[in-house]
Amino acid sequence: MINRCPGQDKRNIKSEVIKCPGCGYQCEIFSDEARVRCPHCKALAGRAKLPSCADWCKSAAECLGRIK
Repeated sequence: MINRCPGQDKRNIKSEVIKCPGCGYQCEIFSDEARVRCPHCKALAGRAKLPSCADWCKSAAECLGRIK
């Protein structure tokens, strides 16, 4: 049996909307993506801070432990 992060279940992926830095278009990005290409102007759009699984995964404390 291979151990894997319980947060890797693709059913737990969430989406959000970010603003394209090139044209201001509202781009959809998923929690497992660092950046996306804007469908309007083709510029790369990404989050100001790259996500870590500790930021979004409900199982992060199980994998990483709790901060004391």
